[in-house]
Amino acid sequence: MSIQLRAQDLSKRYDDRVLFHIPSLTLGPSDAIYLKGHNGVGKTTLLKILAGLTTPSSGTINGNEISTFHRLFKRKLFRDVVYLHQSPYMFDASLVDNIRYALPLTSQQGLNSRTRAIHALRQVGLESLADEHCSVLSGGEKQRLAMARAWIVNPSILLMDEPSASLDLESTQGIVSLAKDLLDRGSSIVITSHQQNGLTNLCDTQWSIENQGLTVTPHLRIIDEEIKHIEPISHNISGN
Repeated sequence: MSIQLRAQDLSKRYDDRVLFHIPSLTLGPSDAIYLKGHNGVGKTTLLKILAGLTTPSSGTINGNEISTFHRLFKRKLFRDVVYLHQSPYMFDASLVDNIRYALPLTSQQGLNSRTRAIHALRQVGLESLADEHCSVLSGGEKQRLAMARAWIVNPSILLMDEPSASLDLESTQGIVSLAKDLLDRGSSIVITSHQQNGLTNLCDTQWSIENQGLTVTPHLRIIDEEIKHIEPISHNISGN
């Protein structure tokens, strides 16, 4: 189910230093946002606030003040938001189990959950490593596994922090395909990246953090012929 986040008077400060103050911000279904800004301006902090992982110094989201006293509310508001860290965490388990653990508890057991997990791994080229322990993976492969794990839960909002930093072009395309599929199904995405690539070319809006504020402009995409020819992902997972 798609959700919308509306933030008002959102700020983050550390002692006397104001990182940013954003009067208003809206993120809705199928929005594709490229979040830009120099190092240290607060891009990751903003993503973590939107994911409910960091508490802002001030502000409301969907009309509710977000503070350390609203943890129950935060769990309800952000439970359909996924934050994809640039150094993603891994469970001490196989690749297929790393995917299965993301499924609802009632869906983790049985053949169908394995079939779904294999299907997700196939999208990022890791199917052949399904039963290997995640410790064998390179940094880029862990990014691909984390994206497959995020995709399988079909989040309303996916926040991606430098998702292509450790990936070559071919590996990036698998992640682009999954991100586009989520957008087509109504999810919204926010992406940070130091350079334009296939993922940022999905975005139609640019957020720029500068001078402690947020500027919203249309995103001018680089023409990417590969994006035009991405095949839709089949959601028929019968069989392995």
